Amino acid sequence: MPHSTQLLAIDVVSDVVCPWCFLGKRRLEQALAQGEAGPIALRWRPYQLDPAIPTGGLGRRAYLANKFGGEGRLAAAHERLSALGAQAGIAYDFERIERAPNTLDAHRLIRWAGSAGVQDKVVERLFKLYFEQGRDIGDRAVLVGAARDCGMDGDAARELLATDADVEAVRAEIAEAQALGVSGVPFFIFASRFGVSGAQGADVLAKAIAQARRGDAS
Repeated sequence: MPHSTQLLAIDVVSDVVCPWCFLGKRRLEQALAQGEAGPIALRWRPYQLDPAIPTGGLGRRAYLANKFGGEGRLAAAHERLSALGAQAGIAYDFERIERAPNTLDAHRLIRWAGSAGVQDKVVERLFKLYFEQGRDIGDRAVLVGAARDCGMDGDAARELLATDADVEAVRAEIAEAQALGVSGVPFFIFASRFGVSGAQGADVLAKAIAQARRGDAS
């Protein structure tokens, strides 16, 4: 592919409490590992599945049962996701998750992680904390710990989280995604113009990457 050495921008609109987004991350990694993607610039963009959740979060089981219409339907969804996750190397442990957090602070941290060059690492850490360890990623102490684990300045993160820094910037990014027609996540944007909705398989994402490359070459 003649222009495969050019940097390809990949934006992923995602929420860190979205299990399909975690799965989508793994499938994107699988697509990139096929060896033909070339150099990329990956950016994680914010989305909130439910911005109305209060700052302290809600009890997750009752919240989801109310949202999805009962325990039986929820259990079926978790069973399906657990099976798909296992195929992708994700150890979903939905029973350990006690809180449904508001993710605005998590998205602020992810934004700052971009400036620190560790954005993908922080996103990965938050996904694993929430879905595999059941940690409350709406808790600022948990977020500070995640920042430190990924090489960020934990004290600086704590100080920023205590302020309204970048709250409006994150909300503006979410509004921008919605204005582009994003109504569900994950949503992948290749080269700022090719969109793929949902946690599609690695082959589908690899084809989108190739299409974006061809577009760059034209």
